[in-house]
Amino acid sequence: MIMKRLIYILFLVFIGQISFAQQLPLYSQYLYNKYLINPAVAGSDGYTSINITAREQWVGLDGAPETFSLSMQGRFLKRGYFLKRKANNQNVVRPKTDGRTGLGGSIYSHKSGLLQRTGFQFSYSHHIWLQRNTQLSLGLSFTGYYFNLNEKKLSMEYPDDPILHDNLRHGIFVPDASFGVYILNRHYNIGFSTDQLFGASMKLGNEAYSKYNMYRHYYLFGSYSFEHGREFELRPSLLLKMSDQIRPQADIGLNFVYTGFTQHFWLGLTYRTAGMLIPNIGVKYEKFYIGYALDYSFKKIQNVTYGTHEVVLAVKFGASDRKFRWLDRY
Repeated sequence: MIMKRLIYILFLVFIGQISFAQQLPLYSQYLYNKYLINPAVAGSDGYTSINITAREQWVGLDGAPETFSLSMQGRFLKRGYFLKRKANNQNVVRPKTDGRTGLGGSIYSHKSGLLQRTGFQFSYSHHIWLQRNTQLSLGLSFTGYYFNLNEKKLSMEYPDDPILHDNLRHGIFVPDASFGVYILNRHYNIGFSTDQLFGASMKLGNEAYSKYNMYRHYYLFGSYSFEHGREFELRPSLLLKMSDQIRPQADIGLNFVYTGFTQHFWLGLTYRTAGMLIPNIGVKYEKFYIGYALDYSFKKIQNVTYGTHEVVLAVKFGASDRKFRWLDRY
């Protein structure tokens, strides 16, 4: 009976931590796949990108969070043209598409202790030129995830305990949406987005859990590229993360980038105000990218883990002369 009550209390505490802390997957290399936190990024640079991210938090600690994601996003460019006859019998060449539409999609799996969440998003974005080299993008995503309890890691004396309601044991599907705004220029970018827009309630099948909601999350980010010649760049960056329940958290970073003819190399360092230092390194060869980041915490938890590790693999298709303003040629 004592063990039953203990597990009951621990489970409620764990649910509470999930509900009142950041509920969405956390990424340290968002600069190289901003689409994961802002749907307006889909197709904004004219490339078709496929990205895989694997992240293991607090390695060595049983039940620590694990996140895996696969995303793809691109843009419909002006590839073809047609002739249109005007009233004065003059022929005019018009593009078949206006080159302003982007689409994206992603799937992910996030596990943390006994709970696991498998989700997806499908995004539509629209891109508008504000000035010669500045683009405004608006994006909307339909999202959904399957939320359930990992019974393989659970051992209870009373498996029919009410705390493990059928809805949670068998899983629940929660639909939601996200919205984003993104400004892109050759030298800088700024974005704002809101995730879990509907704040969908986690229906666990009991009125006692009605206070456990999926809270809105907000992201505000920006970066600037200082070019030194044609092959070197310095990119300071800032990401602010907040929700309806937690105070703002900031990632302040600086990346050094070498850009050769077919290969890139970058090396960076980020400070997270939650008490973390995050070095990252990556390389690009032709269309392929690989990046690695290590989250080192200044808190006591670092003494019992091997840190947090994140690996990104990506491939981008498309000619480089289609980036930014030159997209309008197609």
